[in-house]
Amino acid sequence: MAGTLQMRRSRGAFSGFLLMLLGLWGALIPLIGPYFHYAYTPDTAWTYNTARLWLEILPGAAVFLGGFLLLIATGRHVALFGAILAAAAGAWFTLGTVLSPLWNHHVALGGSPAGATVYMRIMEQLGFYTALGVVIVFVAGAALGRVSSVTSGIRTVEPVPEATVPAEATVPAGTATAETVPVETVTSKETLPIRTRLLPRKVPAAQTEPAQTEPAQTEPAQTEDTTQTVG
Repeated sequence: MAGTLQMRRSRGAFSGFLLMLLGLWGALIPLIGPYFHYAYTPDTAWTYNTARLWLEILPGAAVFLGGFLLLIATGRHVALFGAILAAAAGAWFTLGTVLSPLWNHHVALGGSPAGATVYMRIMEQLGFYTALGVVIVFVAGAALGRVSSVTSGIRTVEPVPEATVPAEATVPAGTATAETVPVETVTSKETLPIRTRLLPRKVPAAQTEPAQTEPAQTEPAQTEDTTQTVG
């Protein structure tokens, strides 16, 4: 269980950094916006009132804190808390001015855009509340999904060490290795005795030696003298 609560810090670092920037923008823009003619009424710099506290400063601080927790968290539970806190504060940026008449005697808090043109008033509405809250919720939701993805169900595959062949078992170069051929074995219920047959052993042909011929001894034929003397 403790292993599933740990995570790499890089999982929420980028989202946390973006949320910190958005939180600073949401908390400081009502105070410094009048310097460059981007403000809500009252359009004077560093003017504090209760509406700005509840609708801008506190939500901006909550977004900044949630982003900071995402940035430094190495535990999954801390990062999840930071993402949820930032998402809730972003939703409050979008819905705060809409819901404020419920406790302010049916009067919306936050004032009105101070821009001179319709385009500028729309940009002030988006930059102070609506679009700012939507972007914060989107970034916090992406961080929440990335942090909550638990990989504990997937087992890590351990690398299999390569089998080392001992030096004695090395085959010298130039020798052909025998290939193993798979043999189909037929199994039967009854085991039959193994019959062995002796094969005739091949005898190498005997070397033929030249026959020693003995010379025949010729004996002189005895001839009878058949001559008769005539007197």
